[in-house]
Amino acid sequence: METDRQDSLEERMNKLRKELGQAKGEAEEVARAASENDRKGYSQALKISSEFIAAVIVGAMLGYLLDMALPTKPWGLIIFLLLGFCAGILNVLRVVGVVTSPHPVDRIGETRNKNKGPKP
Repeated sequence: METDRQDSLEERMNKLRKELGQAKGEAEEVARAASENDRKGYSQALKISSEFIAAVIVGAMLGYLLDMALPTKPWGLIIFLLLGFCAGILNVLRVVGVVTSPHPVDRIGETRNKNKGPKP
């Protein structure tokens, strides 16, 4: 009787070890997927922020150079800084997927090509 009980306890312990191993493997897989998603999010955030900052810096530099070449002392910098800011916002919207086409005329050309289709 004692051996039957001992065997039963060992079977239950082995079964629990298997279940624990499976649960541990699933938990590690979930953690790995979550860390991969975090890395993708961080890389996209870095890409978006660098594109925005680059556009603002390029706009400011162009405005500064224009002010140095022409007698429009603060206005070139101000206007091109604002244009750089707008270009940065547009780049962010393109990366996020809100803006898909750079110009409406491009969409008109695409619809014309779709309507023509292959000739029979």
